[in-house]
Amino acid sequence: MQALRARGANTAGAAAAAAARSTAPAAAAARLSAQPLLSRPSSARWLNSARSFDPNPRSDAARIGEVVLTTKHGESVLLDPLLNKGTGFLLEERERLGIRGMVPPRHPHDHPAALQQGVNRIMHRYWNIPRNIEKYSYLIALQDRNEVLFYRCLLDNIDKLAPIIYTPTVGEACQGFSTLFRRPRGMYFSYADRGSMHSMVWNWPSDDVEIIVVTDGSRILGLGDLGTNGMGIPIGKLSLYTAAAGIHPSKCLPVVIDVGTNNEALLKDPFYLGLQHKRVTGDAYLQTVDEFIRAIRERYPRALIQFEDFSNENAARLLEYYRHRVLCFNDDIQGTGTVALAGVLGALRAAGHTDPDALSKQRIVIAGAGTAGLGVANALKMGMVAQGLTEEDARSRIYLLDGQGLLGHTRSNTDVNQRPWVKHDQPDGTSLETLMETVKPSILLGLTGFPGVFTETAIRRMARYHKRPIVFPLSNPTSRAEATAEDIYKWTDGQAIFASGSPFDPVMCKDVLRYPSQANNFYCFPGIGLGALVCQAKWISDSMLYVGARALAAAVKEEDIAMGRVFPPVREIRRVTEEIALAICKQAHVEGIAQAPKPTSDEALREKIRERMWEPKYPSMVRVENIPR
Repeated sequence: MQALRARGANTAGAAAAAAARSTAPAAAAARLSAQPLLSRPSSARWLNSARSFDPNPRSDAARIGEVVLTTKHGESVLLDPLLNKGTGFLLEERERLGIRGMVPPRHPHDHPAALQQGVNRIMHRYWNIPRNIEKYSYLIALQDRNEVLFYRCLLDNIDKLAPIIYTPTVGEACQGFSTLFRRPRGMYFSYADRGSMHSMVWNWPSDDVEIIVVTDGSRILGLGDLGTNGMGIPIGKLSLYTAAAGIHPSKCLPVVIDVGTNNEALLKDPFYLGLQHKRVTGDAYLQTVDEFIRAIRERYPRALIQFEDFSNENAARLLEYYRHRVLCFNDDIQGTGTVALAGVLGALRAAGHTDPDALSKQRIVIAGAGTAGLGVANALKMGMVAQGLTEEDARSRIYLLDGQGLLGHTRSNTDVNQRPWVKHDQPDGTSLETLMETVKPSILLGLTGFPGVFTETAIRRMARYHKRPIVFPLSNPTSRAEATAEDIYKWTDGQAIFASGSPFDPVMCKDVLRYPSQANNFYCFPGIGLGALVCQAKWISDSMLYVGARALAAAVKEEDIAMGRVFPPVREIRRVTEEIALAICKQAHVEGIAQAPKPTSDEALREKIRERMWEPKYPSMVRVENIPR
């Protein structure tokens, strides 16, 4: 991290960046700071200040809430996805916005009916689309023209649509992103933009961004280096932030940092949209990322930055450097760890463990010693420490394997993050099948990105020693899972407690229908992000993640546990997100890293969280000559 530590001394780079900035951003910032917030007029019953905000004044959409004030007129209204309602405009709105005759004449009598009719129309077409990738394209096209309708459809059908807009279908979308590209969404900061990022960030139209999801495209799901094609990941993650946490879409910014690609197919692809040269590494890479971070912090100082799908080489060191400097979060490390810990706690309940310290008594094998595997190992260690073990004792109960087998005593090629997990009393390279005999783990987790890693021999040996073995093949997408749900249930006579990173269909085994759980980060990152924003956390601590995991585990109802499920139904995601956000906020206040005033009670805090959760509804729209200030 030499380049990052030396950033204050890099005066030449700072001078170049400063020289590249235009005067417009500074002038705009001065104007914004001088402008009073739009307050609620005492005579305006339609303006609910608790649910209205000023997301996008530079694009003239002054309000996205119960009432929208806009200077836009005619076709410009229909071309703005934050304003467009398609056929859902009321007759009086069509008159005052100058769009009467520009949409079909049949009009609804009220907004709820208009929105429901739109949902019915969209979903009728959706169910007749045969292939998932075509469904993805259909939904993204809807998002590009009518965001309220898109999010209403998503929220009302979250269990069916989440696997389309995110894993597993988003993996296929990323692989073909260059040919699926229709219109820009988000921002691209490239190695060629060095020295200009501080001015570039002002090109984004919203002056109020709360969540930024950024990837460098180097490790997209289990698919590897996809370069700028990885933009599908930030777009999908932020769609889930809006659906689950109610973060308004105007407050979300998806980003790709393009430093090249090592994917030979993309380097030769004439349709590839990114920089066609080998990936920049070392100090040049770190300086590029750092310039982006500083540019974002300059314009959006309170925004949460979520790192997504960075390579093993860079993910941990970027998180380690920035986590106490800016409000940030790495979903592959911290999110995966949090959801895995929650799943294991739920699985122990499903297995019949009543001991509150049951986790501290388990032996756990993790196949995969990269970014995600290490994140899960650290989260489980944190959970064991919370139950009374020392860090050393907790590590002694967790075994990590990579492609060469167990990290054993003669291993010499480990990195700084893997070294604490090397077993000095175990031979290096021990196979998974052998560990099932020697260690007899009760819990097996997979984060390798390679299908078939969980063999029949290994699983049957595990089931020999544990009546209810806990098996989580967590790699995404589904095609990369270490084993299928059908195989795991078959090899354990239906006794395994199963969860996977991407969804599997129910499986009939021993005349009983088994319902596989999905251990997707979707369960936790919206609540973590929402909680951090509500309490204005300085950073996200390990303790905040731990209480988030416990809140997620506690959100699983007894009837779901009885069916072998270790996560709540996806359709309850807003309830789950609220509980996690509440736990995150309370812990941040306990640790003294919350900058917002502490609410007087848990109920007051819960209400504050609920007020921040936008509900996709059609607002009334009023055209004005000038936005009032």
